[in-house]
Amino acid sequence: MRCARIAAIASWAALVCGCAGPAPLRPSADVPAAFEHAAPGSGSWPGQEWYRDFGSEELSALVDLAVRNNTDLAAAQARVAQADAQARQAGAAILPSAAGSAGANYLAGRSPDGGGHELDWAVMLSASYEVSFWGKQRAAARAALLHADASRADRDTVALTMLAGVADQYFQVLALRERLAIARANLDAAEKIRAAVQARFAAGGASQVEVAAQRMAVDAGQIAIADLAQLEQQARAALAVLLGRIPENFVVRGDSLDSLQEPAVAPGLPAELLRRRPDVALAEANLRSASANVAAARAAMFPSLALTAEAGVQNPALPATVLTIPGAGPSLALSANLTQPIFDHGRLRAQRDEALAREQELLAAYRAAIVAALVDVERALAALEQLAAVREAEAGNLAESERAFAGAQARYQVGSGDFLTLQESQRALFAARDQFAQYRLARLQALVALCKALGGGWSTAARPETSTAASSGGG
Repeated sequence: MRCARIAAIASWAALVCGCAGPAPLRPSADVPAAFEHAAPGSGSWPGQEWYRDFGSEELSALVDLAVRNNTDLAAAQARVAQADAQARQAGAAILPSAAGSAGANYLAGRSPDGGGHELDWAVMLSASYEVSFWGKQRAAARAALLHADASRADRDTVALTMLAGVADQYFQVLALRERLAIARANLDAAEKIRAAVQARFAAGGASQVEVAAQRMAVDAGQIAIADLAQLEQQARAALAVLLGRIPENFVVRGDSLDSLQEPAVAPGLPAELLRRRPDVALAEANLRSASANVAAARAAMFPSLALTAEAGVQNPALPATVLTIPGAGPSLALSANLTQPIFDHGRLRAQRDEALAREQELLAAYRAAIVAALVDVERALAALEQLAAVREAEAGNLAESERAFAGAQARYQVGSGDFLTLQESQRALFAARDQFAQYRLARLQALVALCKALGGGWSTAARPETSTAASSGGG
């Protein structure tokens, strides 16, 4: 009869165990069948070393340096180690624990029977185990494992953001140096024109107003150079910070965008994007961890059964001169404690409600991460589409400005051209050159943004680490 009663209790516990831990939410979001601004043509999803496709050895070397020295990435890696340790702690709670102890007491004094010294000692081994009928420990361990997964996804998100930042800042440094070269060439041309205007003024062929106007153009050119030089220093300092370096004595060898290549990148299908964004994986892991915490909070409302056992050898109080083992005796103790929360002022229910609310919060965050991922790709594709549409216009404007300035300068030198036409053509040429340099930078930055939006070669199937290391301690 007793065995039948125990079997009935075990069956009931198994049934409750299956009901106490609900399955995690299966979040969903409306994902389009294709990207709206995806351009037809060849291309592929960016690889893990997508930055090498720009054809710059210096950029590749800077990225390698950033991977080793970036402080944000180092901090994220340390958070991964912390989460792994926490997962091992949570997993250890599932398994039985054992401890050993040894002790001795020596009493010196005088007693009525004449004895003055006594010695007693004990060597014990104890073991304890909490039976997880309702899955509280396993749910907590699963939550910790999923938190470790989330920490890895967070680290990968930090790494992707850092890599994209290095490429973006490097391109900005090169573009600013190219614009500086353009500004210096423009200043050189302005000074030559000022000399020509001054000569014509001395010969009576130009007015004082024209001389003053060209002097103002030279001053404006010097101011533009100073402004661009300051921007270049700021961009170089920002790049140094990403590399974990101090800006002083930090050197970038490149001086223009001419040697860079534009890789062909294709976005693939939107549904595939969800497996290739570490921030989406981060949001999903956080959500699943919260679902496991809900299960643990619910299980905490049910009774808990703790089993303990203690065995050992102990020696009763004997005269200190008797040190032989025969005086020792074995001991064994077994206990089972069933604990049911009865009155806690609603604390456990409040903890469950908090876990449920946290789960709903992270469900919304997961959906927001999906939407943000899709929007990031569409924005990058739209930027590339718009830049491709004006490419011929940008190149044509530069070519026409080159021809217009060359013609105006030649006519002015022989005395057949007027000063205003020459000055305006010079201003237009400088603006066209500077604008074209910024256009090239914008295309490179849009490609970097697209590679980042597509996950930079990251995928759930190709993650170098999993939580198996952490789960090894979880049983």
